[in-house]
Amino acid sequence: MSKIIVVYHSGYGHTQRMAQAVADGAGAELVAIDAEGNLPEGAWERLNAAGAIIFGTPTYMGGPSWQFKKFADASSKAWFTRAWQDKVFGGFTNSASLNGDKQVTVQYLQTLASQHGGLWVSLGLLPSNKKDASRADLNALGGSVGALAATPADVSAQEMLQGDLDTARAYGERVAKTLARLK
Repeated sequence: MSKIIVVYHSGYGHTQRMAQAVADGAGAELVAIDAEGNLPEGAWERLNAAGAIIFGTPTYMGGPSWQFKKFADASSKAWFTRAWQDKVFGGFTNSASLNGDKQVTVQYLQTLASQHGGLWVSLGLLPSNKKDASRADLNALGGSVGALAATPADVSAQEMLQGDLDTARAYGERVAKTLARLK
């Protein structure tokens, strides 16, 4: 069993690519939520056994995808039994716009983790907000609650900005280091 699981939904491949970067940084297992909002066989057991869970979802219309929300609602069984109590949590999102109301989505993820009694890990990176900053920098979008990416709607997953992927990888590393310190 993996100590860290990245559970995510991706509609067009962008969030999946970001999930892979987070997982690479954390040394985590990926668990994809399918197009109907369901998890693969055995995923709930792996989530219950994990030390850390990192949520990932695109931001659609100012919040998580309905597929991720279906997963979140189904996690009420784990909530009721406190199966995820004191686990380490994190979260990330991607949308087409620079803002795209991503902050609302990561706050949703943070609230979900808190409802489960979890310990949330912030991004921990200063924003790239100097005159010479570019979108290739770490944390170019200035997030703090979780990792953020912005991918224009007409860009393929392979064309995502390396700065966003590097931010996602750094976030995965931070979650893994936090879990290790707490263990």
